Amino acid sequence: MNGAPPSACTVADPVRAGFSAPFRSGYRASGILLHVTSLPSRYGIGDVGPSAFTWVDRLAAAGQAWWQVLPLGPTGYRHSPYQALSSFAVNPLVMSPDQLKEDGLLEPGDCEDCSFPADLVDFERVVAFKERLLACAWNNFRSGARADLRAAFEQFCEEKAGLQTEPALFMALRAKYRGAPFREWPGGLARREPKALAKARQESADAIDRFRFGQFILLRHWQILKEYANQRGIRLLGDLPIFVSPDSSDVWANPELFLIDDQLEPRVVAGVPPDYFSAEGQLWGNPIYDWEALRQSGYHWWIDRLRARLPYLDAIRIDHFRGFEAAWHVPAGASTAAAGHWGPGPGADFFDKMQQALGGLPLLAEDLGVITPAVTALRDQFQLPGMRVLQFAFNGDPNNPHLPHHHVHNSVVYTGTHDNDTTRGWYDTLPEHELRHLWNYLQRPPGAPSEATWELTRLAWSSVSALAVTPLQDLLGLGSAARMNVPGRADGQWRWRAPDDALNDTAWERLHELTRTSGRLAASRDHP
Repeated sequence: MNGAPPSACTVADPVRAGFSAPFRSGYRASGILLHVTSLPSRYGIGDVGPSAFTWVDRLAAAGQAWWQVLPLGPTGYRHSPYQALSSFAVNPLVMSPDQLKEDGLLEPGDCEDCSFPADLVDFERVVAFKERLLACAWNNFRSGARADLRAAFEQFCEEKAGLQTEPALFMALRAKYRGAPFREWPGGLARREPKALAKARQESADAIDRFRFGQFILLRHWQILKEYANQRGIRLLGDLPIFVSPDSSDVWANPELFLIDDQLEPRVVAGVPPDYFSAEGQLWGNPIYDWEALRQSGYHWWIDRLRARLPYLDAIRIDHFRGFEAAWHVPAGASTAAAGHWGPGPGADFFDKMQQALGGLPLLAEDLGVITPAVTALRDQFQLPGMRVLQFAFNGDPNNPHLPHHHVHNSVVYTGTHDNDTTRGWYDTLPEHELRHLWNYLQRPPGAPSEATWELTRLAWSSVSALAVTPLQDLLGLGSAARMNVPGRADGQWRWRAPDDALNDTAWERLHELTRTSGRLAASRDHP
């Protein structure tokens, strides 16, 4: 594939249309949740190289239909994919050294100086390694390597100028000022004075072009991977945070779209009130949108945000859907989220405009947390699938919507999500009354922890929900050490990597049989 990736998206594809309306009656499918960074790789972090193609083959052989990933944006401080440095760029850390070698942009020896932990991502070392490889590939390209890609790269820069210009300059300046938040940059740059920006673009021209080149190559590789997956019946379910990082090109380039003060600091920040995960709530720290300013602009920034992702994904999970009805506003400077209040979101007007602009809504609503009738009504008005999580089901409340007998077809059921402990870890710490409710619901005597992990997978696959998903950690029966994220904990997150033998585990054969008997195999499902 020597051309540039598609520059526009459509949602006419029948699979995408399945996320625009209730799943067609009879549609049943399943998939696995695994972020790209967790794939096996000898380069310290999962990437879009050979192991990703092997992963797709493994999913297809097991009869799965969906691969769910976490947000794809470039990560900054603490490397949370939910605090990306840009909504329009992709994470250069998942660029594949092997693909760069295959492209003729790197020599084999360029990648040999690497030794990384096998089970966790050492972000500091990986960042330095990948930055060195990108610089090397860029220098080779400028020196004439792969001259046949020159026209495609120039076309990419021209077509993507509106989406890539600000992130490229932001990343160049962020590197120049050693990762300092943009509010700490010289005043003319922080406030985007035209003369300061023009000078910065001139002085940082090479860094800007190098970033664009990295995006061009990475999106090209991602498009190849997506096409390979789709040809094998595997669809990609992405993830988009509702909010953006306070230190991001999004806020820097569009301050008028956020509730920030004259010092460019947020007046209020996002979070959630006390919930299942935290007695003090979760203080995320993201700036809140000025929804009136967005409405007056026709929500163009949000439309562009979705359009930037949809060519590379088949559907998108919108994280924290309830924030479109009302979000938890926490005063800036508060030490916990408990002092917040609910502030109104854009509601139906937002989704009306998205639907008109995109021709459909290939979206999954993450409708977890404090869900009111108004949130449910907004989700159902646009016929968006919601989520059910089995780890939340067994608190003894017979009306708990996560109990399998309360599931509905237009939904996606999970054993757990990236924010949950692994099911094995969850089971090991389950209170006695929840243990009792779990086994009573299963109508069988208590079993070993490994049996409980499998029983939750079986319950998910047996559900009436159109799509069933389990994290790879649950398929492999792994404990808390394999947990991806602990909400509210800042350090040590997002580092888990799948073991090298994960794709050969016998659990895949068992999953294939379960997928067959529950009517979720490719041969038995009817695409929406």
